[in-house]
Amino acid sequence: MTEHAARTLGAVTADGPAPPGPSSLFLNAGANHVCRGPGLDNSVSTMSDMLPLFPLSTVLFPGMRLPLHIFEERYRQLVADLLTGPEPRQFGVIAIRKGRETGIEGVTALYDIGCVATVRQIAEREDGRYDLQTVGAQRFRLLSLDRSLPYFQGEIEPLAEETGDPAMAALLAQRVQAAFRGYLNALADRGGGTINVASLPDEPELLSYVVGAAMIIDLPDRQALLAAPDVVSRLKAERSLLTRETAMLRATTSRPAPDFSYEPYSQN
Repeated sequence: MTEHAARTLGAVTADGPAPPGPSSLFLNAGANHVCRGPGLDNSVSTMSDMLPLFPLSTVLFPGMRLPLHIFEERYRQLVADLLTGPEPRQFGVIAIRKGRETGIEGVTALYDIGCVATVRQIAEREDGRYDLQTVGAQRFRLLSLDRSLPYFQGEIEPLAEETGDPAMAALLAQRVQAAFRGYLNALADRGGGTINVASLPDEPELLSYVVGAAMIIDLPDRQALLAAPDVVSRLKAERSLLTRETAMLRATTSRPAPDFSYEPYSQN
């Protein structure tokens, strides 16, 4: 269940290359495009007490697309169970605090904040594997873990997204946009190319998700962004991280430059 070229806006790999070996669930390049537009409701309207869980070595944000390729038997069973159930077909993506993605006993500890993924498309292959197209819907808090099935289930509490002070959120959004463009310029300088960002979302909540998914940062930093209590707190943290990461990029030439190609976020 290893991550493969994840954390992308376009095709920038933020968490580094996937470790060698087979994977039962991986994220394709181009996964983290925003999928939110007029009339699209990404909230969780109804949910049972127990939600199927995919533990991953990555973080999913609301509104971000997540393509998945599934071939481990227990996760095939999860998808089969989703297919027999009602829509919307949803499961929880939650980051691994300790352990590994592969193997029955691989996960030893999970973070307590995750994101519901809503399945938009399921394609079954002839050999029984599945390709899924999903999008992040709503954050949740994991209350308890159920191991009675081959895959994890969790009792969850959906989390509303609080803005904080609206005027401060709008001001911080402008500052984070500027800091993010400076960060992309530093990445381009490292790669010897040019990154042209035609547009970034102005809405503070959506911007906070896009920037949180796109930065090249370690999993604990990204998880902390997902778990931020409100949009203002997340944007403040992102501005600090962008300042730090841009300074590091400008100061050293030891980090490999990513392959970054930008695509505007989807309005569909």
